[in-house]
Amino acid sequence: MEDLGFLSVLALAPVVVVAIFLVGLRWPAKYAMPIGFVVSALIGGLVWGMNLDVLAAASVEGLVIAVGALFIVFGALLLLQTLAQSGALATIRAGFTSISPDRRVQAIIIGWLFGSFIEGASGFGTPAAIVAPLLLALGFPALGAVLVGMTIQSTPVSFGAVGLPILTGVGQGLAGDPAVEARAAELGVDQASYLSSIGIQVALMHAAAGILIPLFMVCLLTRFFGERRSFADGLAVAPFAIYAAVAMLVPYLLLATFLGPEFPSLLGGLIGLALVMFTSSRGFLMPKETWDFPPRERWLDRWVGDVEPDTSDTGVRMSTWRAWSPYVVVAVLLVLSRTVEPFKEALQTVAIGPSDILGTGISEQVEVLYSPGAVFLAACLITYASHRMSGKQIARAWSVSASQLAGTATALLFAVPMVRIMINSGPEFNVSGLASMPMTLAEGAAAVVGPAWPVLAPWIGALGAFVAGSNTISNMTFALFQFATASNIGVSPETIVAAQAVGGAAGNMITVHNVVAASATVGLLGREGDVIRMTIIPLTYYCLLAGALAFIWVYGVGVNLGSILLLLVVGGLIAAMIRSRRTARDKVLH
Repeated sequence: MEDLGFLSVLALAPVVVVAIFLVGLRWPAKYAMPIGFVVSALIGGLVWGMNLDVLAAASVEGLVIAVGALFIVFGALLLLQTLAQSGALATIRAGFTSISPDRRVQAIIIGWLFGSFIEGASGFGTPAAIVAPLLLALGFPALGAVLVGMTIQSTPVSFGAVGLPILTGVGQGLAGDPAVEARAAELGVDQASYLSSIGIQVALMHAAAGILIPLFMVCLLTRFFGERRSFADGLAVAPFAIYAAVAMLVPYLLLATFLGPEFPSLLGGLIGLALVMFTSSRGFLMPKETWDFPPRERWLDRWVGDVEPDTSDTGVRMSTWRAWSPYVVVAVLLVLSRTVEPFKEALQTVAIGPSDILGTGISEQVEVLYSPGAVFLAACLITYASHRMSGKQIARAWSVSASQLAGTATALLFAVPMVRIMINSGPEFNVSGLASMPMTLAEGAAAVVGPAWPVLAPWIGALGAFVAGSNTISNMTFALFQFATASNIGVSPETIVAAQAVGGAAGNMITVHNVVAASATVGLLGREGDVIRMTIIPLTYYCLLAGALAFIWVYGVGVNLGSILLLLVVGGLIAAMIRSRRTARDKVLH
């Protein structure tokens, strides 16, 4: 039972079981996650030696977290329905169509730029919960809207929630360790500066990988939802997609370098959004041919959710500013609540949840007023007045939102407890003395890989985010392990910890927690596996490239694994582009 390889396989079992049912067999998450929960509880109790009270406490902790997530989802749903009932969505649709009716352009502006800004302000899956229903209202298929919302859960994530994954995730993960303190002293910096130096490396890796994320996003959109099912239709807007990426990433890098981890995504997204909206309205790099989805009657059943986009004309005519004002309110409140300390502290004082559950020391609370859900509700209340909504309209918004929320509850109420059992399986909560399941799995991987560890480091971060549903928790769990592994193989620990953070951000693209929450906002429950099957493509690219860069960073350029992997990734992308264009040309000729 002490065999590390065997224990690593058992530690991975709950994740594998969920992946088989969710992705392989395409079961709905509401069925796959309960099975994963049972497997994790059995392994935790029988192998890791977790007592029943600990298993129960970890499950209760997960339930509290799940309720907090459902609060956010409900707020996002309610805001969307409020805008639909007030007539604001009709104005928003018209506004985006006036810039460009091209769905690729709309996906990049709303998903990549607006989504990055929201990620920087709030994090924790909020961008997908906002972007997906907004795109649905603009006429995107529900599955395509979720795909866009999840794909951008990558580059901005490490600096989401005003830098929380770095400041709290990496910071708390490394805090207090003598080896970390000694390394900072060796470099002649204090702990804050040491953390900022890791953040700069994180930003550089993200910039290298993220420059293609908008293009990846539209290529997936055209391949899976286009009339011709062609990547080439996405590649046709490569100049605009890369321009939009650069518009966000240049300020992103500068902010990470000179101001620290708090503002790269927040202000980078805002600056990029303002710039691209301005230049797009003047036709800069706009595609010559407009791309749209097939006629709605030809959409596949699995593209469509239970929430119908509201395309009715309410008869209300309002200015673009007034229509967008609820989202402006959301953005302002998120920024103020995350950056103004007195305001932030006041909101965080209101917390609901159990402490020392069953005497285990496990506690969890939901900061109700600090939650993005409360921000959404506040924006709704303001909108009722500013859009002069009637009582009937308000009641309709609440009724529809509540009915949409019901379906997502089952999946989340099992998914998060499963994760908390795995995370709480460490020696402080078991009688076996074993490291927690995620840590055991990481140690097993390190033992097998050895000096090639930099290539694997991002994948451990991605696995942590997939299991925990959070880049912050992934970093908190694995940052010290990554640091120690790097020290053991004699390479720069800062680079390996940075690779962990980058992989953890990319892992958000396939996090079941976020996929379920985003799917709920567009009524797409039961097809979470379809989303993950698509987003695993950009995740694979992201982690392979980050691993190659980390390897080259610590070992240098040469005939080595990192350089070979980098050439394979770049060569694979070029080959895929050539093949896509050739296939599209052949279809036209025939």
